[in-house]
Amino acid sequence: MGIVFAIKSSMKKNLLFFLLLGAYLGFGQTPMRFESHRVKKGETLSEISTLYKISEEQLLEYNPLLERIGIKRKMSLRIPIFPKSSKPQDFSSTATKTSSYPTHQVLPKETKWRLAYEYGMTLRELDSLNPQIVEGLKIGQEIRVKKQEIREVLPEKDSLFNYYKVLPAEGYYRIEKKLGVSQSVLDSLNPSLNETGLQVGMILRIPDSLSGRLKIENDLLVERINLLDSTLPKTKMKLAVLLPFKANEIEFDSIEDTKRTLEARNLHTISIDFYTGVLFALERATQKGIEVELTTFDTENQLSKLGEIVESKALEDQDFIVGPLIPYNFDYVSSQPSLKKIPKIAPLSTRSVAFRKNVVQSVTEEKDLRDKMYEYLEKQLDTTQNVVIVADSTNRKIEKELLKRFPWAIKIRPEKADYIIQELADSLLIDSLPNKIILETQSFPLIASALSQISAQNTKDRDVQVFTTYRSNAYDNENLTRKTLGAIQFSYPTGFKPLDKPLDDTFVAGYITSFGKPPNKEALRAYDLVLDAVLRTAYAEELQQSLELGETEYQSNRFYYRENENESLLNQAFFILQHQGYEIIEIKE
Repeated sequence: MGIVFAIKSSMKKNLLFFLLLGAYLGFGQTPMRFESHRVKKGETLSEISTLYKISEEQLLEYNPLLERIGIKRKMSLRIPIFPKSSKPQDFSSTATKTSSYPTHQVLPKETKWRLAYEYGMTLRELDSLNPQIVEGLKIGQEIRVKKQEIREVLPEKDSLFNYYKVLPAEGYYRIEKKLGVSQSVLDSLNPSLNETGLQVGMILRIPDSLSGRLKIENDLLVERINLLDSTLPKTKMKLAVLLPFKANEIEFDSIEDTKRTLEARNLHTISIDFYTGVLFALERATQKGIEVELTTFDTENQLSKLGEIVESKALEDQDFIVGPLIPYNFDYVSSQPSLKKIPKIAPLSTRSVAFRKNVVQSVTEEKDLRDKMYEYLEKQLDTTQNVVIVADSTNRKIEKELLKRFPWAIKIRPEKADYIIQELADSLLIDSLPNKIILETQSFPLIASALSQISAQNTKDRDVQVFTTYRSNAYDNENLTRKTLGAIQFSYPTGFKPLDKPLDDTFVAGYITSFGKPPNKEALRAYDLVLDAVLRTAYAEELQQSLELGETEYQSNRFYYRENENESLLNQAFFILQHQGYEIIEIKE
């Protein structure tokens, strides 16, 4: 029997209904991406499918384990997200259709993002019309813009609420992850959602207390700001850097002795590397039109020398101070009454310094990193996996915290000599289940022993992955290769993204031209830290007033300062990184 092309009128409505239903449910479509859903206590398949507007059949299709063992609390489900039928508006050619453009004079603190939003343009359009602003805006510049279109008016600001503009491809899950506000709260505050659902560009009202890690600009929550693209009112400032060069210990009359001193990894070389990053950052600031008067002091890693520097009063007219490196020395400087009003930045140490007014702890603390990793692990681990905790005697508290979250996990305590018995590791790993190992130690012998035993068990028949809630310097040992860590997808939280492919090639080339070698960790840290402090001070005119900016990011570091005890500032920015093969990637979720 051939295909029937003619459709009876009585069947048309039914056919149309099924076609629309199929489009709604995603029949015959390929998911454009997947989201993850963590099963809560008492949640059903019906509730989850309704939440994400998919069928139970689709949920089962992409989660075959559900049919085998049923739905379980803390299960991680793959949620297929299908493309919508409507296409997003394309502005790519709009700019070229009009022969003349109105102009806009750049005002202080205006950003390219804000101008693009106000004139209904994309950042690409704005840059293409104004090639002179690719490197950033300047106050007073005349730039070309599109004819201003009628835009949705923001609701009148209410002190109890913030407002958020929905981005393309954003669903309830993404917004909850970003802002910490649930679908039920959104629906109650925005009744139109019940009729229209989430639409790109719509303005949502959210509780003032639930703004996630976004900043508020013109009463609207927006993504992190790029200070290099911003206009900067303050163009002159003073910076003091305190570093333990320890020049007094160098035998300048002996070339060989000096060479040996500078080749060893010590305070001399760390200070020099850090200082090159400072200089490179100030060179970049100069390109932005910021003049920084730099004063450098050799602390000699001596309190007596620091006392001399303080007594000289040379620090009292600075916009901010970077250093000393050593926490004990830093605390001495920060305790001086004459320097109370000047921001003092602790640059390198993960150890907490004394929190006083205008003290800036720039390195994310170990506790904050562990807390972020706990949150990540809770989303990744469930009862369908074989979870094993390996913790030494110095990490019993961490072991306890992990067992609270994963009570079904098996724990291994290493031998006194910091090693894992091969037979024990072999007996605890399972072929039929994903093996998730959480390794908690700062001892390199134990790290080497554990990873050696675990790697040996990682075969095509046995899936093994290793995590830690804190990556100490013990992992920097040259005997621990990227190949080893990549094979087990080693994952960890950190405040620093290692030098890798994502690093700007132009930046590296410029640094090599200036200093004759690629930047190391200390140089990158100094560059990012000092450039951020300079730009924040230039933008907000005082470092302490820059909290509203939210998170900033540069070559290898992020900065997200929140007010801490005693009017100090604490950086809470972080990365979750994972070794894959020979590469290190950031895990976004």
